[in-house]
Amino acid sequence: QVQLVESGGGLVQTGGSLRLSCAASGRTFSTYAMGWFRQAPGKERDFVAAISQGGGSTDYADSVKGRFTISRDNAKNTVYLQMNSLKPEDTAVYYCAAKIGQYYTIYYRVLDYNYWGQGTDLTVSS
Repeated sequence: QVQLVESGGGLVQTGGSLRLSCAASGRTFSTYAMGWFRQAPGKERDFVAAISQGGGSTDYADSVKGRFTISRDNAKNTVYLQMNSLKPEDTAVYYCAAKIGQYYTIYYRVLDYNYWGQGTDLTVSS
């Protein structure tokens, strides 16, 4: 089992940058594929980015491609989401999620993931 704690959210202006972090408990972090999702008020939780166990595979939602970068440091049990060129439509609660999976596989669906953090708020002002 793994526990996830997100941090790094806040208020930023349009065009700004922010980095979210997700710290995981436990000694088996490297066995988990990780993902970032977001949920705006009144909307469903949507896929943002994902990374495989070893970090060799990544993928992004079309809406964030070229602006967001997911990475992980298995030595620090942490996954990151670097967000650049932020837009008001990026405003949401951001969640990280973990799943034990295949080494190079990344996962896209909410239902794929077994563990979730509590979320961190991002507000992008126009």
